[in-house]
Amino acid sequence: MKAKSAAKKETAAAATATATAADADRPMSIWEHLSELRKRLFYSAIAVVTGAGVAWNYHERILSFLAKPFCDSWRASKLPGTCALNFSSPGGAFTSYFQVSLVAGLLLAAPIVFFQLWAFIAPGLYAREKKIVIPFVLSSTLMFVGGSYFCWRAAFPVTFDYFLGLSGRLDGIDMNVVPTVMMDDYVGFVTQMLLGFGLVFELPLVIFFLSLVGIVNYLQLIHYARYVIVGIFVVAAVLTPPDVTSQLVMAIPMLVLYVGSIGLAFVFGKPPTESQREWYKEQRKKSKGQPTEYEG
Repeated sequence: MKAKSAAKKETAAAATATATAADADRPMSIWEHLSELRKRLFYSAIAVVTGAGVAWNYHERILSFLAKPFCDSWRASKLPGTCALNFSSPGGAFTSYFQVSLVAGLLLAAPIVFFQLWAFIAPGLYAREKKIVIPFVLSSTLMFVGGSYFCWRAAFPVTFDYFLGLSGRLDGIDMNVVPTVMMDDYVGFVTQMLLGFGLVFELPLVIFFLSLVGIVNYLQLIHYARYVIVGIFVVAAVLTPPDVTSQLVMAIPMLVLYVGSIGLAFVFGKPPTESQREWYKEQRKKSKGQPTEYEG
C-alpha cells in the first residue's frame, strides 16, 4: 500500500511539473503582457520614489554637485558677482529641489528599474539567455550612471563655457549682457542632459541584445555605419549648444559606443546566415560601383 501511495504521489508530482512547464512555455496573451508591464512599472515607480525620498535628505548637496560646473564656468568667464541660481515664485526652490531628488532617486533605483525591465522581456528569451540577468542589470546600471557622470564631467564644462561666454559688454554700446539663470530652468536643463547621456550610453547593450536574438548582426551594423554616423551628429547637434566643440563632446563617445557595439555583436551575437553574407558582399560591390551578381 505504501508503495502504491508513493507511486501515486510521484505521478501527481510529475503531472504538476509537466503542467507547470507547459504553462511556462505557453505564449502570453496581450492582456497578460499589459498586466505584466503594469506590475513592472509599479515596482519601478516604488523604487524611484523610495530613492527620491532618500535623496531628499541630501538635496542641497546634490544641487551643489550639479551646479559646480556652472559655477566654475562663471568664474572662468570672469562674470561680476557670485555664481547664483534664482527662483521667481515662492515654491520655485521646492519644485527644483524635488526634481533634483527625483533624478537622484532614479539613479539610485537604476538596478531595480533595469531588473524590472529584464523581468518583463525575460519570458520571450531562451533559457540560456535568461541566465545573464545579473550581467545585464550590472552593465545597464554602470552604463547609465557612467553616461550621466560623463555628462557632468565633460559635457557640462564645455556647454557652460560656451553659454556664459556669450555674456559681457557689447561693442559699440555701453551695455552689458549679464546672465540671470533661473533655478528651475537650470535644473530642467541639466536633468535633460544627464538623462540623455545616460540613455545614449545604453546603446551597446541595446545592440548586444538585438544581436543576441538575431534581429541584427555585425555585418548589418557595418553596412549601415555611414547612416548611423550622420544620425549621431544630428542627435549631437540637437542636444548640445550650437558650437562644434560641444557637438564633438557628445558625438565622439557615441561613435566609440557604436564601434564597441559592432564588436559585441561579432563576439556574442548570432552569426550571419549565408544569405546575409551574400547580401553584404553584394552591397559592398554596389557601393564600390562594381557590377553585382544580378547586374553582371
